Amino acid sequence: MSQPVSETKISMSDPTALGVFGLALVCLVASSQKLGWTGGEGAGTVTFLLPWTVFLGSLAQIWASTVDFKKGNYFGAIALGTYGLFWMAMAFHWGLTLASSLEWLSPIKAGADTRQVGVAFVGYLIFSIFIMVAAMEANKCFFAILALINLLFFSLAMASFQINATLFSQIAAWTELAISLIGFYACGANFLNNFFGRTVLSLGKPMGWIRKGP
Repeated sequence: MSQPVSETKISMSDPTALGVFGLALVCLVASSQKLGWTGGEGAGTVTFLLPWTVFLGSLAQIWASTVDFKKGNYFGAIALGTYGLFWMAMAFHWGLTLASSLEWLSPIKAGADTRQVGVAFVGYLIFSIFIMVAAMEANKCFFAILALINLLFFSLAMASFQINATLFSQIAAWTELAISLIGFYACGANFLNNFFGRTVLSLGKPMGWIRKGP
């Protein structure tokens, strides 16, 4: 005699607001350093960026990505996971920068080549262009964030390659600040819309340029 099979369905809330908040906050803190509003001397200028980079920029987005994978939100899962891993890598990069300021770890700094980071920025730029195309059919707010992220990666790459580094560093700083401000609006709108079950703050309708399949 077969035993009855029971299924338990676990319902999880939309994690988008948390993931986008992590992006917005880490971009705000990082842009304040790039613009010279905050920061210390030498390698120590990134010291207090690390906690926000690890916990908000990385872990918050990666956790939101895993929830989106479970919920079947393909766009959110890939986008948040991709940028969460980016900020984890940046935290490790800045950690190595701080460690290399120690005398006994000076060989790390001596052999470092910032152009390798520039190559990584180019790689992220390539994939971010694809994510931006998908964002056109998510909402206009996310599309604006992705367009700015692409400009940020391009500027960071140029600065890393020492191509008009001063100009592109400033462009990267202001672009990162813009990402933060739009991100705060996006996470706030997403939170309120989900909480009240209706559109309180609009994120902008999809552009409707690319038709989705059935």
